[in-house]
Amino acid sequence: MNQKDLKYFEGLIQEKIQKIRKDLDHFGENVMSGTNTELAGDLSAYATHPSDQSSGAAEREYAFMLASKEGRFLHHLNEALERIKDGTFGTCRICGKDISRARLEAVPHATMCIQCKSEEERIQRERR
Repeated sequence: MNQKDLKYFEGLIQEKIQKIRKDLDHFGENVMSGTNTELAGDLSAYATHPSDQSSGAAEREYAFMLASKEGRFLHHLNEALERIKDGTFGTCRICGKDISRARLEAVPHATMCIQCKSEEERIQRERR
């Protein structure tokens, strides 16, 4: 991969990282900013209905799951930046061939070409 392409993908990855950080900051400000009582689902001095409490707990659990997923994505993007620096970005870790530009634009943290990834998924499906 040439330097121009590497710079392009580095910028693309940096944009995605900034968006994730912004989303995680938003998560921290809005979901975690409540008091312990609010986080427990009790917003008033009156007892709340158990279904209201469980709904709030489900919403928080879903928000934590999304934040965890974003955190993993951030980790993969940072690893892609490292591969750009060490010269392995865009090379399939299985077969050593170039990963197509279209695949990298769709999944900039990809470590496998589409053929190797498809084969990996096929093997996983057969194991189930």
